[in-house]
Amino acid sequence: MSTPKNGSLLERVRDFAREVAKFGAVGGLGVLVNLGVFNLIRNTTDLQVVRASVIATVVAIATNYLGFRYFAYRDRAQSGRTRELTLFALFSAIGLVIENGVLYTATYGFGWDGPLASNVFKFVGIGTATVFRFWSYRTWVFKALPAPTEPSEPMPDPAPVPKPDRRPEPLPEPAPANN
Repeated sequence: MSTPKNGSLLERVRDFAREVAKFGAVGGLGVLVNLGVFNLIRNTTDLQVVRASVIATVVAIATNYLGFRYFAYRDRAQSGRTRELTLFALFSAIGLVIENGVLYTATYGFGWDGPLASNVFKFVGIGTATVFRFWSYRTWVFKALPAPTEPSEPMPDPAPVPKPDRRPEPLPEPAPANN
């Protein structure tokens, strides 16, 4: 997963499948949070459908960031946290517009705003935005670490240090002084 350019095609497919599964696990939790908060707001407040959906989406985005950073993409580069958060917020905001655009169109364009219709189109919006989020997060936000470079030629062994042929002769002892 962290070195997509290495290995056989089968290994890369397995790594990709593992990444999709982890993304799906985090995303599944995010869907539950999103729909739960959405229905809680819808049933306990008088907020309009899309406003309730936007609030629910923001809560799910915060939950998902933690899951992506510390579970799904924990092996990815972690330098530049400000850049990562900025890009995550940007792509999440685009996903929010996609997700809630579907709900907005169904609610205000077609008049489908009953509880079941709202949940169905909320779910369709989440699915549509998920495809965009998966691509953008793995491509831009949680970038794979570069593949380790292997030297093209083996490095030569360092030159041996020459050993002296013989031991140095000890210095002669000074003669005793005659006084």
